[in-house]
Amino acid sequence: MPEQPGGTEITELAALKALAQPRRQQILQHLTLHGPATSAILARALGLNTGATSYHLRELARYGFVADTAPPREPGARRARWWRAVPGDRRFPPPSRRTPGMRLVMDELNRHAYAADLALFERLQRESGAAAEARGTDGRTATGRTATGRASDGHTADGRADEWADAHAYSRGSLRLTLEELQEFFEEYIALMNRYKRPDAETPAGARTVHTRLLAFPDPGPDAPGPDGSAPDDASQADNRRETNAS
Repeated sequence: MPEQPGGTEITELAALKALAQPRRQQILQHLTLHGPATSAILARALGLNTGATSYHLRELARYGFVADTAPPREPGARRARWWRAVPGDRRFPPPSRRTPGMRLVMDELNRHAYAADLALFERLQRESGAAAEARGTDGRTATGRTATGRASDGHTADGRADEWADAHAYSRGSLRLTLEELQEFFEEYIALMNRYKRPDAETPAGARTVHTRLLAFPDPGPDAPGPDGSAPDDASQADNRRETNAS
């Protein structure tokens, strides 16, 4: 699937099925965030056996989502097969052009992706809440370590303030757009993402992985009247005219 201007659309049902498998999504996520790995490394990280990870890697490689890569220069590394995620602007067919089979696969893929995103967000909330509670009034009372290895009070292990403790950009709102403007908005978002992407060798010291998500969709309109004939909540209509608020 060669890269095309405006992204590469995945139109093959078999490729969509290969990508929709939850374990393969986890493997891709791990390779994207942590770099190349062997099937054994992935098995330990994801709680699988090496036979399962090897199978999933081969299926992902069949459709160009992962590929072989040179092993690191470490003792014993050359004896194993190393894999990397293949970067690219991959896109799914719009709903109007999906076959019934595609719709079933996309529903499954989206369900798992949304669940994973929600789990990640809830973990952030838990760790942020625990850090705020641990800080108390003096901001220095450490009660433990988070899953990332930082002290759970918003400080690093050596007692220094963690500058990333409050790094949580969040925006929820609405815009009045035409269909063409919404498409332009999305392409500008992708261009902005690509502007900040760079190889590890060019990444400045102190940089960390930051998860980004964009979900933009047209307002479905007023809800249908309730069973008792009550009027629908007009909050969605009012929200559709409110400017975006960032926090």
